[in-house]
Amino acid sequence: MADFAFAVKAVEGACRLPRVPRWRSLLRSFALAKDPLPVLDKVLARYGDTVELFIGGVEKSILTRDPGLTQHILQKNHRNYAKSRFTQGFSRYVGHGLLTNEGSDWLRQRRLIQPGFHRQRVAGLTGLMQEITADTLAPLAAQAAGAGGAVVVPVHELMTRLMFRIIARSVFSTSFPEAELDRLAGLITQIQAFFVRSIRQPYLKPLFWLRGDFRRHDALAAEMRALLAGYIARRQQASAAPGAPAPPDDLLQMLLDARYEDTGEPMTPDRVLDEALILLVAGHETSANALTWLLYLLAHHPEEARAIQAEADAVLAGRPLTFNDLPQLGKALHAVQETMRRYPPAWITDRVALADDEYQGLRIPKGTLFSLYFYGLHHDPKNWFAPQEFRPARFAPGAEAQAAPPFAYAPFGGGPRLCIGMQFALTEMQLVTLELLRRFEVEWVPGQPPVTMQPLITLRPRGDFRVRLRARPG
Repeated sequence: MADFAFAVKAVEGACRLPRVPRWRSLLRSFALAKDPLPVLDKVLARYGDTVELFIGGVEKSILTRDPGLTQHILQKNHRNYAKSRFTQGFSRYVGHGLLTNEGSDWLRQRRLIQPGFHRQRVAGLTGLMQEITADTLAPLAAQAAGAGGAVVVPVHELMTRLMFRIIARSVFSTSFPEAELDRLAGLITQIQAFFVRSIRQPYLKPLFWLRGDFRRHDALAAEMRALLAGYIARRQQASAAPGAPAPPDDLLQMLLDARYEDTGEPMTPDRVLDEALILLVAGHETSANALTWLLYLLAHHPEEARAIQAEADAVLAGRPLTFNDLPQLGKALHAVQETMRRYPPAWITDRVALADDEYQGLRIPKGTLFSLYFYGLHHDPKNWFAPQEFRPARFAPGAEAQAAPPFAYAPFGGGPRLCIGMQFALTEMQLVTLELLRRFEVEWVPGQPPVTMQPLITLRPRGDFRVRLRARPG
């Protein structure tokens, strides 16, 4: 290729990657732990799209934003690449669900659970999504009516609560008490922050052990699992009671009813808990962060919000939205897709080579660790025109996104491990966007400090910010 993305040197017919020296990686480790995005962006700007470095100055890794190499690892030769011990280490806290599982066991689970996310089931959940969104927004509309037509809200807090309600009802068919929702969200944040720090600063692990940090976060994870295990146990007890009505048709019941094709056996209780926990954690976290960033962008680009409102007003003409209307309401979906390009919730992932491999002259020895930098892919001007600008129209049919290289856009990953809940999440976010903009104009509240990113396992804002929701007439 003329624009060969590695910026490599030819050596004996092979390729040698540029390398960030270990000492330089170590010096940057504190900045990397605090705010990795500018550090990684500077590295790639200096060395090229693929570079060898040392995570925390300790663990050798290949960082890449090359879409071709990313596709090779995630799709074309995916059988040779597994999630590394870093990602699998997260199973210490969330169990061995689809997110952290590997190999044949992962494939077996994926095949078992996949039917729970088919289009028909997602369509059946849209009424629930709309109901919870309306219930969450109604008090804000009432507050706005009593306060001159507008109410100021903390966005990440609002979106986290809304997404948690939707996924909790979708999985468990029950409304978690607000205190439990807040506690679960807090537990997830604390565990994420500690886990990510232990990866970025591995030299601090002895200190973490001495201070009891691992033990303390194990206890937080145990508390989180105990909360969910209680819901599962109550479901099973209710279903087993004499004369009990048919259980709800939710994702938890899908997990309980599923049977392995080869044995006819159900999942073990621990496996059901692992998968339910992953659905709850991943199912709310990514959507909450994406919608938070979407409101941030719409508040700064009111013309895009007005375009969504105008399309919805024309298509719906005042009638309630249905699942079958969504294909005609593309502007909301395009705004969601563009937000996930600007702020990909899964901003980076890792893979390790299971055997020797080769990619366009680059030798890849067994055990090579890759850091696939989705944020870099999404902001590379070789892939996207004006990548720092918010342009939802680039995702319209026939527009720029269709011309981008394969795997230049990967907010849900790619290949066989493409996020199982992608369609659920896109439908949910499109519906929430449409419902919110049907009721409100979104305005930025001046005088706030700059909003910065906090890349934990997912990309969230550092702290929270506020927008003003102004009630629309009619």
